[in-house]
Amino acid sequence: MKTIIFERENDQEHQFSAVLRKNVNAYFKEKGISIKGNLTLAMQTVVMLSLYIVPFVLIILLPMNGWIALILTVIMGVGIAGTGMCVMHDAVHGSFSNKTWLNKLFGGTLYLLGSNVFNWRMQHNIFHHAYTNIEGLDEDIDSKGPIRLSRNAPLKKFHHYQYIHAFFFYGLLTLSKLVKDFSQLAIYNRTGITRKYHVNPTREYLKMVVYKILYLFVIIGLPVMLTPFKWWQVAIGFGLMHWVAGFILSTIFQMAHVVEGTEQPMPDAKNIIHHDWAVHELRTTSDFARNNLFLNWYVGGLNFQIEHHLFPNISHVHYHKISPIVEKTAREFGLDYNLKPSFLKALGSHVRTLKMLGVTPPVGAA
Repeated sequence: MKTIIFERENDQEHQFSAVLRKNVNAYFKEKGISIKGNLTLAMQTVVMLSLYIVPFVLIILLPMNGWIALILTVIMGVGIAGTGMCVMHDAVHGSFSNKTWLNKLFGGTLYLLGSNVFNWRMQHNIFHHAYTNIEGLDEDIDSKGPIRLSRNAPLKKFHHYQYIHAFFFYGLLTLSKLVKDFSQLAIYNRTGITRKYHVNPTREYLKMVVYKILYLFVIIGLPVMLTPFKWWQVAIGFGLMHWVAGFILSTIFQMAHVVEGTEQPMPDAKNIIHHDWAVHELRTTSDFARNNLFLNWYVGGLNFQIEHHLFPNISHVHYHKISPIVEKTAREFGLDYNLKPSFLKALGSHVRTLKMLGVTPPVGAA
C-alpha cells in the first residue's frame, strides 16, 4: 500500500487547521459539555435498535399475514440503517462515549447487521477518513459493478445510464458485505494490515466466520424454524430488509462525497497531495440539509460530513452546533465550504454527478 503525504501549499492552510481546532474546542469549553454522546444519542440508540429488533421479535412470536411480515422487514431495514448511522458509526470512531467498553459494545452492533467490525474500521476509519476520495485508497469510491464513482476509474458503456440504475444497486450494499467481508479481510491479512493494527489474522477470520454463522442462524434460521413461513418467503423478507438498509446507507453516504463541488484529487508522482490534510477534507466532502431536523436525527450526522471528517472524535449529536463555526472559519481563510441547502438539492447534485461520471473519460485519458 502506497503512503500518501499531505503537504500544505502555504502557511495559511496550516493556520486554518490550528484556528479551526481552537474555535471548536472553545465552543465545548464555553458550554462545559463533553464532545462525546449525550442523552440524545442514548435515545437514538434505543429507538434505532428497537426499529430493528422489535419487528423481528413480533415476526417470530405472533401469527401474522405475509404482507404484514413483509412490512415489518422494511421497518427492520430502516432500523438497520439507523443503527449503522447513529450508533455503530459513532461507537467505532470512539465518539459514542468516553468509556472504551461502551464504544466497543455499541460498535459491536455491526455484528447484528451481519458485518465485521475490524473490516469496517480499516475501510472506513483508516482508509476513507485518511485518504478521502483518492482513487485506489478510498474503497468507498471504488467502481462497484455497474457503478462508476471515481473520475479516475475506467469508463464503460454500461456507466452511461448509471444515474438511473445506481440506486437499485445501492440497495445491495449490506448484502454484498456479507460475502465481501471474506475477501476484504483476506487482503488485509495478506498485506500485513491486520498485524499492523495488532490483530491476529487467523483469530479475526475465525471470529468473523462464527459471527456470520450466528447472524444467519438467528435472522434466517429462527424464522424458518419458528414461524409458518416457507424458506423462500423468509429469504424474500431477508433480501428486502437488506435492500432497504443498503439503499438508505449508500444514498445518504454518496450524497456527501459524490456531488458537485467535491474533488477527487490524485497524488503526484511522489505520492504527494499538495494541500494540508484538513483542507483536503474540505475539498472532498459536503454537508447537506443542515436544518432538516428529522434528517439530523435519523442519519447520525452523515449530512454533516465536513464536520465529521474534520472531527471524527466528536459525536454527531454536536455537529449541528459546530457546523456554523467550521463554515465561518473556512470562509475567513478563503476556503470553499460545500453546502447543499436541502435533501433534494443534494440528491439532485448526486444524480447529476453520476450522469457526468457515466460519460466523462478518466482524467488524463486521450
